[in-house]
Amino acid sequence: SRSEFSDLMWEMQGELGTSHCYEFGGDYRPRPMWLQGFLGADLVYRRKTRTWHIGRIPRGDGWDPPHASPLAAPGLGVKEGDEIVAVAGEAVGAKRSPEECLVHRACQPVQLSLRRRGGGSRTITVETLSAEYPLRYRDWVESNRARVHRATKGRVGYVHIPDMGARGFSEFHRYFLSEVEHDGLIVDVRFNGGGHVSQLILQKLLRKRIGYGKPRWGKPYSYPMHAPVGPMVGLTNEYAGSDGDMFSHGFKAYGLGPLIGVRTWGGVVGIWPRHALVDGTVTTQPEFSAWYFDGGYGLENYGVDPDIEVEIKPQDHAAGHDPQMERALTEIEKLLTKTRIPRPDFEGRPDLSPPSLPDV
Repeated sequence: SRSEFSDLMWEMQGELGTSHCYEFGGDYRPRPMWLQGFLGADLVYRRKTRTWHIGRIPRGDGWDPPHASPLAAPGLGVKEGDEIVAVAGEAVGAKRSPEECLVHRACQPVQLSLRRRGGGSRTITVETLSAEYPLRYRDWVESNRARVHRATKGRVGYVHIPDMGARGFSEFHRYFLSEVEHDGLIVDVRFNGGGHVSQLILQKLLRKRIGYGKPRWGKPYSYPMHAPVGPMVGLTNEYAGSDGDMFSHGFKAYGLGPLIGVRTWGGVVGIWPRHALVDGTVTTQPEFSAWYFDGGYGLENYGVDPDIEVEIKPQDHAAGHDPQMERALTEIEKLLTKTRIPRPDFEGRPDLSPPSLPDV
């Protein structure tokens, strides 16, 4: 069968012993798509009352509907704790969940019947999401950034880079231009999906301030612009791979700061997927290896060891703890106490007024 041929291709690619060896696509029979609709919130089932309730509503980009919770739309007045009585006219409870009622209802207007304690019932209309990842990703990043600012009293900035492609490059600059102005910086590449722009980002982090531009109006700016002023700490994990591996290695090799987390994925042999088979199947072959002065070809099939190993255990996830971030905050605080942050006073402006004329 076609799927057996696919299995055979994967087995053959696996004999190459390198990363990025894939096979995908092909002349499979089209199958029906039953896209799940999402409400963009944690839904909580209470066993005592056998009722469903709205839990936490993540904070996304409110100005961009696909990246925001439908329940946070203006005018709806939805609050955490509201009971969900029915979805699309179907009652929910012990035998039927809201998710079941949202099957094949992605990106569609759906009526929700809600009940608030002491406030009676009402029905609202929301447009469901086809995925919650963009919403929950933004909420996670903003939560981390707020945590770093709060724990360091505003002295340290935070940047997360989800991949090393166009999206990751955009996400980096979304935060970097403001976060780099803090005394210290935490650069987080956990879960980085790889790509090809690690060199460009490392260039930005390697900038050193040698002066400032001082406009007549407005705030001074560093020269070169957006150059870090104080210590940095890197965060990485087992899901940072490909160019995420290479960024993690570069962060260590350039001595930008301690790298905290666990060993990275270990796949740095690159590909250029451009050859298709007659049925549309695409295969990828290793074409671009990576070699470094301090390890040769050693990153492939191994990854990058952090300077400080900190694991996130399942019980940490369950309890909402992030020990890797906690250690990063501890280390950046230590570095800040040892680092002298230059504070220009901009005194000594030249006096270019004309000299006084001598008495005649």
